[in-house]
Amino acid sequence: MTVTVTDLFCGAGGSTLGAAAVDGVAVRIAANHWQRAIDTHAANFPAVEHDCADISQIDPRRYPPTDVLWASPECTNHSGATGRRRPPTQPDLFGDTLPEAAGERSRATMWDVARFAEHHRYRVVVVENVVEAARWVLWPAWLHAMTALGYRHRVVYLNSMHAPAATGLRAPQSRDRLYVVFWRAGQPAPDLELRPPAWCGGCGQVISAVQAWKRPDLPGWGRYRAQYHYRCPHAQCRHAVVEPDTDPASVAIDWALPGQRIGDRTRPLADKTMARIRAGLARYTGALAVPAEGRQGTAAAPVMVIPHPVAFIAELRGGGSHAREVSEPLATVTASGNHHMLVRHPPATIGHAPPAARPEQMPDVADCTFRMLEPSEIQAAMAFPPAYRVLGTRREQVRQLGNAVTPPAAQWLIAAVVASLTGPP
Repeated sequence: MTVTVTDLFCGAGGSTLGAAAVDGVAVRIAANHWQRAIDTHAANFPAVEHDCADISQIDPRRYPPTDVLWASPECTNHSGATGRRRPPTQPDLFGDTLPEAAGERSRATMWDVARFAEHHRYRVVVVENVVEAARWVLWPAWLHAMTALGYRHRVVYLNSMHAPAATGLRAPQSRDRLYVVFWRAGQPAPDLELRPPAWCGGCGQVISAVQAWKRPDLPGWGRYRAQYHYRCPHAQCRHAVVEPDTDPASVAIDWALPGQRIGDRTRPLADKTMARIRAGLARYTGALAVPAEGRQGTAAAPVMVIPHPVAFIAELRGGGSHAREVSEPLATVTASGNHHMLVRHPPATIGHAPPAARPEQMPDVADCTFRMLEPSEIQAAMAFPPAYRVLGTRREQVRQLGNAVTPPAAQWLIAAVVASLTGPP
């Protein structure tokens, strides 16, 4: 049995990549309001039918029926609590204002999901959005509309770095999203329990972790670590909090690409950027005083040595985090794509230091190199394969990737949906 899929607001194709990786799935049509995204999607999926259109203005009868609808609509034009209209320069899903044609055509809302479901009566509907979508003032009404159409649902809060990848790499990026999975009443509910592998120190073994909300007395909502974490399922360790396995940012970085020495810049970096770099150096360098062998006629003197290469990501977006070591997943990649700066300092002898030199001495910022991540690295951070073609200018490529769905997340969800529709293999 072939399970067919419609991909609305398909963007650069992350959701289609995930769906196509599941055996027995065929994406039949993909639609988006931005021509550049459609060009990219068509270049990688020539067998899929494409439509570049403002989906809010499309009659659902224009599209063929399929078993599954995947939709990644833009965020709504309503405030989270009061119902007041947002300013005309409303950001897109990831907090960035869309430029020109892409911004002008970004009028689609969550209600398009109900419109299409009403006509096509899809067997399953999957909606992807930011976690704040559940704070939309019309969220309960939207869910009620889908219930009135005969659907049951479950809201899944998933960080992309925890989504398993049956093929390729996991996304080396902390990216919180919600996914609402609807299925027709009377159909088997899909198994949407994510059990990522994690090491439990109390049990001394790798276990299948369980999502646990910090406030079980409240409806589950929010982000990993802030509102929920993962626990061991075994009572012997008192259900210890565990950290699921993730892939580090280092797997997405092209280490052959050079950076610019900060001290060689003709225009200084902004004060806030310099502060973030200093904070990262203070956190991730470990200068040690080691004795240097004395030459004939000279006394041995301690030398300050950096024991390992320093490499971290300075985060320029703001918020509570300023830097992450490359052994950790990246912070969320956004559509503007100018928030991840790679800072490096190679292992080197800094010079003779006086005996009173303090071990916590760190490299001079001017001696570090920096560069922004390239589109190819952002592509890897989104778990898109290297051969995937993202068209357009550098800015357009980054915008498409930052607005995309990470393929492993889509693959896991679609696989669960297919299993519920087709039964055990």
